[in-house]
Amino acid sequence: MGLIDIELFATLDLVGQSPGGPDEDPVDFAFGGWQAPLLDEVAGAQVEAAYEGTDALLLGRRTYDIFAAYWPHYQGEQDNEIAALFNSIPKYVASRGEPDLNWAHSTQLGPDLAGAVRQVRERHNRVKVVGSLNLVQTLLRGKLFDRLDLWVYPIVLGTGKKVFDGGAVPANLRLLQAPAAGPKGAVHLRYGLVEGEPETGDMDVPDRGA
Repeated sequence: MGLIDIELFATLDLVGQSPGGPDEDPVDFAFGGWQAPLLDEVAGAQVEAAYEGTDALLLGRRTYDIFAAYWPHYQGEQDNEIAALFNSIPKYVASRGEPDLNWAHSTQLGPDLAGAVRQVRERHNRVKVVGSLNLVQTLLRGKLFDRLDLWVYPIVLGTGKKVFDGGAVPANLRLLQAPAAGPKGAVHLRYGLVEGEPETGDMDVPDRGA
């Protein structure tokens, strides 16, 4: 069975909407492209390393449309490896509509999203979910993911779609590596989903296991 990894960029108040540009999701959101002024080489290298071994993308409709309009036509130098990867591997699209699937190796998932995601997991070794906040809410709700890569940037927006906005259920996660910060303050956090639900306790009761 393969792994499903969620890759997200978020503000300090965990807004994940439209980090890359003002046209990603412009309705009632004035901060599209908030990530761009805070990019640095450290975060860029972390992102590239996170995609190593990726053999499929799992995307929501809006993110898919943005990627399909950009990566097949990309001719720059900085992100050539990511462009080559994204253009060559299978793309699975979660959508209730009829997306244009002209981007090579693209497939729309069926109406049973949870079942379709499980099939994708069986078919591949390392599946990446990029952006796609509505899809992420579904994956969080069903615990249909294995790892969460979260880059937290040192700004507060106070508005916008949040990473855990209505989709999360009680869950335990384990920090998989030490947090790493870039020179502009972005912190990379890598968590893995573990079994069980969060426990509670009383701070006034001594730890009997000590």
